[in-house]
Amino acid sequence: MSELVPPHGGKGLVCCLLEGAALESEKKKAQGLKKIEISARAKGDLIMMGIGGFSPLNGFMTKADWKGVCENFLMADGTFWPVPVTLDTNDESVKIGDEVALVNDGEIYATMKITEKYEMTDADKRWECETVYKGEGEDSKGDFMAKALEDHPGVQMVMAQGKYNLAGPVRVLSEGEYPTKYAEVYQRPAEARRIFDERGWKEVAALQLRNPMHRSHEHLAKIAIDVCDGVYIHSLVGNLKPGDIPAEVRVKCIDALVKGYFVQDKVVQGGYPLDMRYAGPREALLHATFRQNYGVSRMIIGRDHAGVGDFYGMFEAQTIFDKIPYAADTCPVPGRALICTPLKIDWTFYCHKCDGMASLRTCPHGKDDRVLLSGTKLRKGLSEGTPIPDHFGREEVLEILREYYAGLEEKVEIKTHKAADGA
Repeated sequence: MSELVPPHGGKGLVCCLLEGAALESEKKKAQGLKKIEISARAKGDLIMMGIGGFSPLNGFMTKADWKGVCENFLMADGTFWPVPVTLDTNDESVKIGDEVALVNDGEIYATMKITEKYEMTDADKRWECETVYKGEGEDSKGDFMAKALEDHPGVQMVMAQGKYNLAGPVRVLSEGEYPTKYAEVYQRPAEARRIFDERGWKEVAALQLRNPMHRSHEHLAKIAIDVCDGVYIHSLVGNLKPGDIPAEVRVKCIDALVKGYFVQDKVVQGGYPLDMRYAGPREALLHATFRQNYGVSRMIIGRDHAGVGDFYGMFEAQTIFDKIPYAADTCPVPGRALICTPLKIDWTFYCHKCDGMASLRTCPHGKDDRVLLSGTKLRKGLSEGTPIPDHFGREEVLEILREYYAGLEEKVEIKTHKAADGA
């Protein structure tokens, strides 16, 4: 009997991925259906619904769901959910009752029965951006939308969406390239849960990664191992913004770090197929929500989790957990609250005087004694060929990254933000 935290939403793992004869039959039917082209983000959302990562979702959100999630973190049925999961289109001909095939880059990923089609005006999209993506940082002050349209990839994605959203249940036909391209790390929630159960883990912490692991990430993971049964290093293998390091390079870096500096049976490495939304605090909540489906009970939340630029306060992704319909007695429907709790950790760094990793809570020394660590700062230094400070990262990892950057023919300018520079 598993002692892991139950999947989110009280319905167990809701998996929309077909298999066997049902899959082959649906694939044949899909060939004759009207085709709707979907974005890479929607493709990742579909796969997560397929494998149970987005339990209890079994399709794209209705307007009532979309409005409730934006406004107060709750779907129409009272289930906690922090970020809209919607499917957009400009197709005027699609109507309620239609059954369609959802296609990305020539591959059919799912079929869908349209139960609702609702218009998304520019005002609606702006409202979604204001409620979901606006934070408490400097870039969110003043004319937020003007700044966000220039520098916030999540807001840019929302504003570029089509005129309509389509809602309805899906039947997922493919996991795309992920099971083969990332065979060593890609996992369905049921697979991760089985591994945790086999190890006898009850309390599992997840470390979210979209950057290669530097010393701060390593320190966060080891803190989690000290207070939980083990840590799940869970990397995003979907799309990122230009300048971010691709998944296959990050996975190679994690392998080197785990093999050299961790007790092996206290760490599991996995990968999941979503695109980053860069929604900062709201995305931290999303990360906790779907990690619960993987069997995770604690989500490591450090500085500027899932942030971009200076749109979010340094620890806003921690404090948002204190502002949501969280516990079972405050969520309108029992069993539909978020159970996975944050493991809040202060800003960590290497301190020369302490002679080791420390945090703002443990280190009494000044800024000049500290090696301030951030993924953005690491990428910028490697991209520009500048020396990487001592104690920033393990040499085995830095060698892999230097080799990657040396092979790039075209480099993207990396902008640092105030938090990355210790401002």
